[in-house]
Amino acid sequence: MNGNPALSLDAASPMWAHAGVATIVKDCSRELDYPAIRTEVRGLWTDTDLYLLFRCPYKDLNLFLPPENDKPRVNLWDRDVVEMFLGDDWNNIRHYREFEVAPTGDWIDLAIDLDRESYDHAWRSGWKTAARIDRDAHVWYAAARIPLGSVTAAKVTSGTRWRMNLYRIEGLGPDSQRHFLCWQPTCVRNRDPNHVPENFGTLIFGK
Repeated sequence: MNGNPALSLDAASPMWAHAGVATIVKDCSRELDYPAIRTEVRGLWTDTDLYLLFRCPYKDLNLFLPPENDKPRVNLWDRDVVEMFLGDDWNNIRHYREFEVAPTGDWIDLAIDLDRESYDHAWRSGWKTAARIDRDAHVWYAAARIPLGSVTAAKVTSGTRWRMNLYRIEGLGPDSQRHFLCWQPTCVRNRDPNHVPENFGTLIFGK
């Protein structure tokens, strides 16, 4: 896409008309399916930014209240959230970036270095986020505009490939009762099921 459009939370907006589409409907093992909360993700890019839009049906919401949109919310993953893991380093796949947005618009971005067991909460990408809850339809939306330069120092062109995974965490109660949905299956015994970069998928920047 040309230009730098403002973020839109409307999936019917013209800016999303030709976006790529992915779905998140299963857990990290690919054994559990959650059709009632099937999550749709749209993506597009410009010369400077990657845009993503999540559409998330829900039954109940699990939120941090009141919202704190003016600063990163640590431990956002303990409530309802969508997550984006992005990396361009194919030589060391254990280096990547993590981005999260909640239904309230709360957010956090982190620089991950698994070699050093580092989850840098002080790193800032310069991204923009938006979110809204449609309580009548029982759907919430989250949008992100991520500067390409926050993930890579290289020029992104048609055909560029990044490593990527997409997640949604949903539900009330302790983790044993919540739902952990993944775009690509990542479950590995005795490891955090999210931070398994060898099982990430591939984002291909199209024309």
